[in-house]
Amino acid sequence: MSRVYNFSAGPAVLPEAVLKEAQEEMMDYRGCGMSVMEMSHRSKMFDEIIQEAEADLRKLMNIPENYKVLFLQGGASLQFAMIPMNLMKNRVADYIVTGQWAKKAWQEAQKYGKANKIASSEDQTFSYIPDCSDLPISEDADYVYICENNTIYGTKYKKLPNTKGKLLVSDVSSCFLSEPVNVNDYGIIYGGVQKNIGPAGMVIAIVREDLITDDVLPFTPTMMKYKTHADAGSMYNTPNCYCIYMCGKVFKWIQSMGGLEGMKAHNEKKAAILYDYLDQSRLFRGTVVKEDRSLMNVPFVTGDKEMDARFVKAAEAAGFLNLKGHRTVGGMRASIYNAMPVEGVQKLVEFMKAFEEENR
Repeated sequence: MSRVYNFSAGPAVLPEAVLKEAQEEMMDYRGCGMSVMEMSHRSKMFDEIIQEAEADLRKLMNIPENYKVLFLQGGASLQFAMIPMNLMKNRVADYIVTGQWAKKAWQEAQKYGKANKIASSEDQTFSYIPDCSDLPISEDADYVYICENNTIYGTKYKKLPNTKGKLLVSDVSSCFLSEPVNVNDYGIIYGGVQKNIGPAGMVIAIVREDLITDDVLPFTPTMMKYKTHADAGSMYNTPNCYCIYMCGKVFKWIQSMGGLEGMKAHNEKKAAILYDYLDQSRLFRGTVVKEDRSLMNVPFVTGDKEMDARFVKAAEAAGFLNLKGHRTVGGMRASIYNAMPVEGVQKLVEFMKAFEEENR
């Protein structure tokens, strides 16, 4: 069977070159006679894998020396608790709610202190990013929190909020390594890897060193302290070894694509193909205001639920999988992450045009 075009929001498409390389090494990694899946995380061989992965990520993102790279388990959702446990010294934090994941993070933070919702786009089904140039930032806020790219709703911050000197914490799960970022703009920048970087089961958190202390909320479990993992080089317990290995391969693939500048150009090209079609289509329309559109997640609808369902079914039969929108919004969503080839988006648009002709 030939490979399908997988538009899943996560776990998501991985580069074919990476999958083939992993396939070749599955039974015997570099002559050691075993798979990385079987390897001791304390072995010299695995130590080289994790060190190389971190070095490549640092190079890709130009991560300053005063930031630690942590390979953590528990998914991005565990960070919703870990962040306030480690950072809420004053028990106050400000949250900008632009989608379901930012909302969940805000709700979780309320267990640990006063979590203020200082801006939201929920009034219009999260279809835009609010103006963040002059927000009512709390004087005693420990940090300001955002989810930078909203997987479900297809919005993306094009400009970071004015935090008025407060620490910025950002969940970048669905735009991780899709374009250049300035790590210095953040106190913590983190994301689940299962959308743009590797298999499910891990988060990469890039944390400024001065935020990694023993001064955490008193009930914080040992495993929930950044210091525990930073001091142990992400090996306090057995890490997600195979995921780290796969992410390392994807970092090298991104380098081969021209780094984050090359990745951004690749992603802009794909997104333009789909958005340009949606803007002129008489059947389909995008759901996000133009200036806030994501390069990664493109939600669209026909305006008729039955037609939407018919399209999803026909698309699947034609080899375009996982186009059904999230259950909270319906419609369709094409997630066109780094590893989605340009050809995949071109073929999808061709299919959409043919479907439109048949159903006008």
